[in-house]
Amino acid sequence: MASFSKVSIIGNLGRDPEMRYTPNGRPVTEFSVAVNQSTKNQQTGEWVEATDWFRVTVWGDRAERTAEQLRKGTRVFVEGRFRTREYEARDGQKRVSLEITADSVINLDPRAPREGEGEGGFAAPSGGFGAAAGGGGGGETVRPTRPASDADDLDDLPF
Repeated sequence: MASFSKVSIIGNLGRDPEMRYTPNGRPVTEFSVAVNQSTKNQQTGEWVEATDWFRVTVWGDRAERTAEQLRKGTRVFVEGRFRTREYEARDGQKRVSLEITADSVINLDPRAPREGEGEGGFAAPSGGFGAAAGGGGGGETVRPTRPASDADDLDDLPF
């Protein structure tokens, strides 16, 4: 039987998306997402916050929409295929990269869109998160389920 790896995360972009084209003209966009988690230290009873960074890659038409509509600090829902990759850093240390090839990217940030954009997020792909929640998918605009206050947004940013 075949294996399957799928992950869903909600976090904030750590940098502006970077879009490029492959030699055969296919668009690809990459960005990083910070996911904050609070856990209680069992020995001290104090709450400790940890941040996990995910490297997200988006392909095709979705890559172009992502590059146009997202920016550093934007809160997003990402769903896709997960893998880890080991590499050697410049300092000689072995590191692990958490990587997601996105099937769905949804803008959860209710802030004003960039110049020339419509309101809200962008359309969810058919069969993605929007389809599961609303039964439609392709073409409908996905909006956040709860408005976030400006204070919430600033406190969640890991930078």
